[in-house]
Amino acid sequence: MGTIVISGTVVLVILGFGNHTWWLVAVALLFVYMQYGRGGTSASSSGGSSGGASGGTPGSYRAYRDRRDKQARWDRRYRREHPLESRRQARERKS
Repeated sequence: MGTIVISGTVVLVILGFGNHTWWLVAVALLFVYMQYGRGGTSASSSGGSSGGASGGTPGSYRAYRDRRDKQARWDRRYRREHPLESRRQARERKS
């Protein structure tokens, strides 16, 4: 993916010698790739985990375990606050 973005940026820069708008498109392409592409950090991936993961990637096992534990807490809370609904859903799953 990075190779495609870099080669696309080079093509846009070359086209930019005739029309400077292409340079702006090249800069926008690089910005979007750095912000949301592979290797970039977005606000949702960097701020979501609790402390304790020292420099781990967002896709690490630690992040997965944090998400799994958080979902389990929400499930237990829902079952505690809505016992009739959770029993009905359990019956429907068995059928």
